[in-house]
Amino acid sequence: MIPMDSSIIVSIITGIVTIVTVVINTKVSNREIQHKLETQQAVFETKLDSLTSEVREHNYFARRMPVVEEQIKDVTRRLEGCEREVQRTHS
Repeated sequence: MIPMDSSIIVSIITGIVTIVTVVINTKVSNREIQHKLETQQAVFETKLDSLTSEVREHNYFARRMPVVEEQIKDVTRRLEGCEREVQRTHS
């Protein structure tokens, strides 16, 4: 076996410890990033669901409006007819 100087052994141990530290820190950082991404994805999906619901509600009202407008026209015509009939009977 080749005799090693103590400074070489210390350098090797320091290198190994540094590599292990970097690997551990990288794993922890990756977990934190993954958690943040999952949280952001959940928030995004919630907002998207809410927006989808609002769009559906808007579309429902958009489909109903022509029907309501036609009903208002019909009620207006009937009311005008009633008013004319009242005016004729009181004249």
